[in-house]
Amino acid sequence: MSSSTKLQTQPARETSAVTPRRQKAQLRLKRGLMLGANFGSALDALWVNRLRSLLTTLGVVIGVAAVIAVVILTQGATTLLNQNLAALGTNTLVIFPGTATSAQSLTVDDARALEKVPHVANVSPVLGISVQSIFGNQNWNTRVQGVYPNYQSIQSWQLARGRWYSADEEMAAQPVAVIGQTIVDNLFAATGTNPVGQTIRINGQLFRVVGQLQSKGAQGFANPDDVIFVPFSTALSRLKNSTYVDQIQIQVDNANNVNQAQTVVTSMLEKRHHITPGVADDFRVRNSNQLVQTAQQQSSVLAALLVGIAAISLTVGGIGIMNIMLVSVTERTREIGIRMAIGARQRDIRNQFLIEALTLSSIGGVIGITIGMLGGFALVTAFHLPFVPSIPAVLIAFGVSAAVGVVFGLYPAVRASKLDPIVALRME
Repeated sequence: MSSSTKLQTQPARETSAVTPRRQKAQLRLKRGLMLGANFGSALDALWVNRLRSLLTTLGVVIGVAAVIAVVILTQGATTLLNQNLAALGTNTLVIFPGTATSAQSLTVDDARALEKVPHVANVSPVLGISVQSIFGNQNWNTRVQGVYPNYQSIQSWQLARGRWYSADEEMAAQPVAVIGQTIVDNLFAATGTNPVGQTIRINGQLFRVVGQLQSKGAQGFANPDDVIFVPFSTALSRLKNSTYVDQIQIQVDNANNVNQAQTVVTSMLEKRHHITPGVADDFRVRNSNQLVQTAQQQSSVLAALLVGIAAISLTVGGIGIMNIMLVSVTERTREIGIRMAIGARQRDIRNQFLIEALTLSSIGGVIGITIGMLGGFALVTAFHLPFVPSIPAVLIAFGVSAAVGVVFGLYPAVRASKLDPIVALRME
């Protein structure tokens, strides 16, 4: 073979090697242009019937917005719960009266007996009373809790002014009180009076304010600052003469000993109440972790219920999309015939209508996410919860809305692609 022949053969080989790559690149470019054209066509079709399109997406908008708002509300409640647990500590036991045999079953003697349980640092019975408090010409309906002085340590209360009442005042049943920030706001803020040292009237009884608590802030439906603490003996003698207490709170010396202390406490109360071990039904012992788990389970059930309702709304929205796409196929039958006549393939027609349905549902998803974020922020603000947006929830909600468009838009798209072009061109 001559040198000239070799020179002619090599470019030919290079051309044959490059051509397939160029063809693939051109094919990808053509597909990209076709995809862009389909999106453009979808937006044009939706804009022409914009009111109809907006009404069609309402189901998707409401469903996605509900999911986002519910998730934000649940996240806020869970975060607040965890914050409260961190403030309270993981070494607290709360004993409630049972409900099966009697609404009241716990006594002061039970609380005194539990002080001897190993690893128990502090014990306080709690006596709750709904009262009217009065200072000057201001009055406020609130709740009083009669507790031991060590309750301050059990519940991690901090003082803004003054002091907590002493063990001597507890022993002497002195009429002294420590008040929360809500009480200060409603009884003393109008006159700007320092509450410490002032005398307030509680259900007709005079009490001297010795301390003001630091605010813990509203916690969902509860307001821990709306409280007045008085010595337990004082509450028992002046406000609520009762044989039973509403609950007993225990502080364990270390978080690692909580389960052991709970077992011993349960066993001791079973013996004191003369009930069969393991079937106690007149009291319940809960540690702080169990309380949080119970609350989280309730929040999860509520969230699942609301998300289920939102899923129904998304399904209704998807049916609306299918309905409007079927109407669109009927209205544009002649257009479909013309496109097929000039070379459009079945998959091109199918993709056009599928992308239109996907665009419709995606726009609804974006609008729903925006409304859901705003609604979630409004809800957590109204309930005084932290705003904790969930990025995974946003992505999942958008993905579900897009999937709704694909699932419910597939049948109309396939139906459009299978139209006979001859019959389609005859349609007026």
